Amino acid sequence: MTIHRRHLIGSGLFALAAGAASPARARSEEERTASPSRPVGGLELAHLADAPSTPTGLAISRGGRVFVMMPRFTAKVPFTVGEVMPDGSVRPYPDAESNRPDAKRPQASLFHVPNGVFDRDDTLWLLDAALPEGKGAPVPGGAKLVQIDLATNRIVRVVPLEAGIGPTSSLNDLRVGRLNGRPVAYITDQGQDGKGAILAVDLANGLVLRRLAEHASTKTQTGVVKFVEQRPVMQTQGDGPPQSPKGGANGIALSPNGARLYYAPLMARHLYAVGTAALLDPAASDAMVAATVEDLGEKGMTGGLTTDSKDRVYLSLQEQNAVGRRDPDGRIEVIAADPRLVWADTFWITPERWLYISAAQVNRRPEFNAGQDLSKPPYAILRMRIDADPVDGV
Repeated sequence: MTIHRRHLIGSGLFALAAGAASPARARSEEERTASPSRPVGGLELAHLADAPSTPTGLAISRGGRVFVMMPRFTAKVPFTVGEVMPDGSVRPYPDAESNRPDAKRPQASLFHVPNGVFDRDDTLWLLDAALPEGKGAPVPGGAKLVQIDLATNRIVRVVPLEAGIGPTSSLNDLRVGRLNGRPVAYITDQGQDGKGAILAVDLANGLVLRRLAEHASTKTQTGVVKFVEQRPVMQTQGDGPPQSPKGGANGIALSPNGARLYYAPLMARHLYAVGTAALLDPAASDAMVAATVEDLGEKGMTGGLTTDSKDRVYLSLQEQNAVGRRDPDGRIEVIAADPRLVWADTFWITPERWLYISAAQVNRRPEFNAGQDLSKPPYAILRMRIDADPVDGV
């Protein structure tokens, strides 16, 4: 394990990006390295999405169509999936009717969609956590994967996830790929109580397996505080004192060969990996799956993750309004930072080697600001060039 992992707290991430200076270079670089806000790379504005609520999810088709997912944290959110139009407006997708929550039609309506991805065939998969107003037990029968054909803008398949959830589930992120030629999906459950899990789904037969529940790698790390925009993100409930929000397994990403799944809790500083073959093996016990878990060390406080064709993991560094990248050897560097990147969240890599990232502004939501909504739409979607391709099938 490299020494870099021991310096990932606060502004130390920016020093890490520069690498260790030799004595001969130290004096000439003293002024440049003294400032924690020194430039580390640039992001450009790709879209301003005039979304009706917090857009935590982002997916971009090969043809350039941009989709955002807005979890229904309150009943006031008019739709949970939208397409960003050229003028920045966001319209319900696939239509307004599908976005109308209806507990009597749980498989036919979208309740609370935090994320979505495209598969290798450029069809859109949506993850519906089925939470009523962002909390409480999921609507019976409502947790599901929804596959949409872009050519017709119609739902072509629904995969129920009921077998993999519990009363405190909060499904969050999704990856779709292949393992040994079979279409598969992986989902994080961050848990409303901070006790998370990973769902492994065989899309060929619809089998859903709940994995790593109660495992340390999917739980909230106790005692941590996340700082965004120079303020601690704290939540108040009733007359109780402010507390850090709970968030177990959150961001996930697949290795290029599909053999490993990278993941991290929302409220924790370590990155983990687990073997996908074990996740999807119905004969594997919980202990056998846990035996494949690797603690990859510190990586900062993050939301979404993604990987490129070089097996580098991109990190949404929420405390620094920045983008980090972890090399396979464990070295981490900050590759871009931008004050517009408020609550860096979901990544997307296009075949043209653009890395997109959404600024979700989750820290500005009322529950973290004594009931006051400090969100400032439209929401920024930023991008930068990288030197690698997306992972096929993700």
